[in-house]
Amino acid sequence: MGKLDLITVVLIAANVIISYKGFNDYSFFEKYKFNVGGIKRGEKIRIFSSGFLHADTQHLLFNMLTLYFFANVVIALLNTTEFIFIYFGSLLLGNLLSLYFHKNEYHYSAVGASGAVSGVVYAAILLRPDMSLYLFFVPIPIPAYIFGIGYLLYSIYGMKNRIGNIGHDAHFGGAIGGYLITLILSPWLFKYNLLMVVLLAIPIVLLFVLKKMGKM
Repeated sequence: MGKLDLITVVLIAANVIISYKGFNDYSFFEKYKFNVGGIKRGEKIRIFSSGFLHADTQHLLFNMLTLYFFANVVIALLNTTEFIFIYFGSLLLGNLLSLYFHKNEYHYSAVGASGAVSGVVYAAILLRPDMSLYLFFVPIPIPAYIFGIGYLLYSIYGMKNRIGNIGHDAHFGGAIGGYLITLILSPWLFKYNLLMVVLLAIPIVLLFVLKKMGKM
């Protein structure tokens, strides 16, 4: 795995400290969580602050472990500054997509770093589509690009059918952020990895086609 970059340590620490503050302080949690009504009242800070709050320890642990495993891939192939752009850009786009899909649901709320982390994961896959991923319920390695496409297709299904208490739209928006920002920062991917650029765009295009058709 190698040594963790300082920015990864800082982000994990910030998520842990702020999340535990939210676990023990209901008013703090309510003030800074993603909430459509609050954002429409002008509380724009919620778009960013909600990305450092989590629903419970399990939610926090899953996101931070995922960040731990994928952050170094992005930092090694880009750099720390570009990783920061991807992380916070994905967080922003994830929550903006949630706001877009739930703009008329004033009580809709969400928390978690999932949008930012999804962006980091999708960036890593775009940069290293040859990676193999091991999932605990699948006994064989899965090519990273297959996982990435499948993950977003499942997110579309989850968004459409409101599966579980999961912010599928934030996950999807974060992945879009990771995809777009990585391509802006690494235009060489169009020359050397064009097939993967196109393949990983398929679920993104599909989402907006379905939305245009009124099926989302």
